[in-house]
Amino acid sequence: METRYFQTLQTVMECGSFNKAARILCITQSAVSQRIKFMEEYYGCPLIDRSGQLVQLTEAGAIVNEKASQILTIERSLEKELKGLSNKKRLSLCSTPTFGAVFLPQVLNRFFLKHSGDVDFKFTLNTPELTMQGFIDEEFDLAVIEHCGPLDVPGAQQLDLPPDELVFISAPSLSLPHPLITLDELLKQRLIARRAGCSSRCLLQSNLQHFGRSIDDFRVMIVYDDLHLTIETVKSGKGVAFVSKSLVQTLVANGELTQHVVEDFNNVRSRSVLVNQKRINDPLTGQFLACIYDVFPGAPNSLSVSLTYHAAD
Repeated sequence: METRYFQTLQTVMECGSFNKAARILCITQSAVSQRIKFMEEYYGCPLIDRSGQLVQLTEAGAIVNEKASQILTIERSLEKELKGLSNKKRLSLCSTPTFGAVFLPQVLNRFFLKHSGDVDFKFTLNTPELTMQGFIDEEFDLAVIEHCGPLDVPGAQQLDLPPDELVFISAPSLSLPHPLITLDELLKQRLIARRAGCSSRCLLQSNLQHFGRSIDDFRVMIVYDDLHLTIETVKSGKGVAFVSKSLVQTLVANGELTQHVVEDFNNVRSRSVLVNQKRINDPLTGQFLACIYDVFPGAPNSLSVSLTYHAAD
């Protein structure tokens, strides 16, 4: 049995929903159901009681879930031990897509000028929810997250970066008012949105609620996970999107996109670096943090002080 099936069962039970599990695992709800069904056929008995409103394990499901937890723990332990055999230094990062698309290439260029081949570096892009979960599970040493509310992550040192400003974007061919636009005018458009759980969508929903509206009030909503596809769709005149200003500033400057703001909208979300406490005094971690700081010269003094301390060889 592949461990992804065990992980699916555990995720379903942890969040209590096939739909939520699908979002966390970045697969469809149908795929979650198919994996559970495969396990039930493989073991020859039902694992989840579907008769009630709540998702509950059957007696057999409880046994499988317990063993699944042990197997996944052994797998993680095995990976850590094998990594320890390598002479290469290791560093792993997960970030949300905006940081990954706009700033990570600059950070990596600086970092690999100092470490061209002596570091085994792993990075992944994901939603804030999955980024935080991977960090908590110690899959990653560092995480960079855009977020709307406070973060409370056990085992993490949090370093705050300058906040991220968001704007609405549209194609010039739509001839929408700019830079100020009314909410009523925006709601007439097709919205190209990120999936639930992404901080840009959370911030948009919060703003709409403040005005007594909801994301469903847009004429049509299309959900894309790919930022590049979102921007290309907007450029073609197929809708509007609410994205990081840093992501589109070049396209706005050269006239390929138009940016808009709504009066009294909160256009700012926070951005933070999370560092595993076990790696906070590691010189390699400090050097990578210093590269992040180089890309954000306006970062708070507290970050500068922390990096000065931790970047020492």
